[in-house]
Amino acid sequence: MQSDPHYYPCSSRRLVTFGQHGMVATSQSLAAQVGSDILRQGGNAVDAAIATAAALTVVEPTSNGLGSDAFAIVWMNGELYGLNASGPAPQGISCDAVTALGHSEMPANGLLPVTVPGAPAAWTALSERFGRLDFAQLLAPAIQLAERGFAVSPVVSQLWQQAERRYRQCEQPEFNHWFAHFAPAGHAPQPGESWRSAEMARSLQRIADTRGEAFYRGELADEIDAFSRQHGGFLRKQDLTDFTPEWVTPISVRYRGHDVWEIPPNGSGMIALQALGMLETLGNEPRNPADALHRRIEATKLAYVDGLHYITEPAEMAASPEQMLSADYLAARARLIGEHALLPEHGNPIKGGTVYLATADAEGNMVSFIQSNFDGFGSGMVVPGTGISLQNRGWSFSLNPNDANVLAAGKRPYHTIIPGFITRNHQAVGPFGVMGGFMQPQGHVQVIIALLEELLNPQAALDKPRWKWTHGRTVEVEPDFPDHLAQALARRGHAIVRANDGLTFGRGQIILRAQDNGVLQGGTEPRADGAVLPV
Repeated sequence: MQSDPHYYPCSSRRLVTFGQHGMVATSQSLAAQVGSDILRQGGNAVDAAIATAAALTVVEPTSNGLGSDAFAIVWMNGELYGLNASGPAPQGISCDAVTALGHSEMPANGLLPVTVPGAPAAWTALSERFGRLDFAQLLAPAIQLAERGFAVSPVVSQLWQQAERRYRQCEQPEFNHWFAHFAPAGHAPQPGESWRSAEMARSLQRIADTRGEAFYRGELADEIDAFSRQHGGFLRKQDLTDFTPEWVTPISVRYRGHDVWEIPPNGSGMIALQALGMLETLGNEPRNPADALHRRIEATKLAYVDGLHYITEPAEMAASPEQMLSADYLAARARLIGEHALLPEHGNPIKGGTVYLATADAEGNMVSFIQSNFDGFGSGMVVPGTGISLQNRGWSFSLNPNDANVLAAGKRPYHTIIPGFITRNHQAVGPFGVMGGFMQPQGHVQVIIALLEELLNPQAALDKPRWKWTHGRTVEVEPDFPDHLAQALARRGHAIVRANDGLTFGRGQIILRAQDNGVLQGGTEPRADGAVLPV
């Protein structure tokens, strides 16, 4: 792929970044610095990813924490590997148990939507299989950041304040622990205000010293168990002890001469692959930009309703990823796309809140890594004395027994966080990702099209104003989305809603490696406080 480093068709805050000996791109500059320092200390791309991910739990707690899940795609020594570190629902929970507590659907906050956190286990699994440096060395920068404190960046401060307003509406006493830990001065930190956490530093140190054992089988597991029992939660130490991340084979589709890779279900990356597969089936894009955009939105809608209908634990899916990505099925779905916006329905392929980071090293290894508490800080539950904020990933479960994603003990939910990767001719092109809840597959589609169809450089691809299908014919667009395109989409039957800000349209990172000379080029999200740091 050839892109022009001087061409920025949309408003850009920065230029594409080049490097030769390694690169780290993520949504917070201090975390990017941690990863680049690890590369300079002799670490590889996996070491840098682990160190960056650990640092992000400290400097961007609004999106992830020690109670997060994680996924990764790793290009190592010419091979591609996938890691699914999403945790299941507790063994003691059930639909009946939740409805008996007065809920008709899974709540967003509190202990009920808490599933087993997978992020610390992801760090150790990656380190054991691919890491070069000592595991404790990788977590040392995060521990130092938590002990000494750091100046809170602007976007993180904005998200922190939003969370504070949300949790003040929660009357249960267990939410007091969030305020004690994340708002000790009585309010969320302002931009530039210092924040530190001795409790998080101690927990990170325990994880570092025991290679994660303290979190899943030791004293941290005991504290999580005790907190959950005290406040009526279902998560127990045995659930933590039983958890092991799963190594998986990434899945892909061909798009514009490249292979685009995602993690298979229970992750939602297949939605992006389906949309790209439909667009590939339709051939060359229309020359009219509005027609091309309409086609992209329609393909994404059709893919999304399929994903929401079918994606769950792989063993419980009515349709397999192979069936949903088959050429015949994608062609049949693509034929539904006409001149006007449709009301999407799922097909039948059966025959018979998040932080994202990308790293690359001088040896050609690359990592696409994503880690999330789901909705901002997650459940709002912070285990006292530990700094562990527990995710609310179980919010994705349904209580309807007829839904594929129905809650069940030991089951992993439909997952929004998805790392992406591009290859060409069996060679790595690079990692990419766009975090942001249910926006993520849509962000992947838009970024891939910008890179491979429009041939934009990574920074220009991330700068483009985004759209987001929400339901029916409704499409939200960012404040700076071109008005003439919004009007053209409306004439094609789309219900266009212009958002007040860009915070819900995802935040992405990209690193690409030139196949002719190995030079790296990276872009970072203009909607975040991020940085691309070359080595």
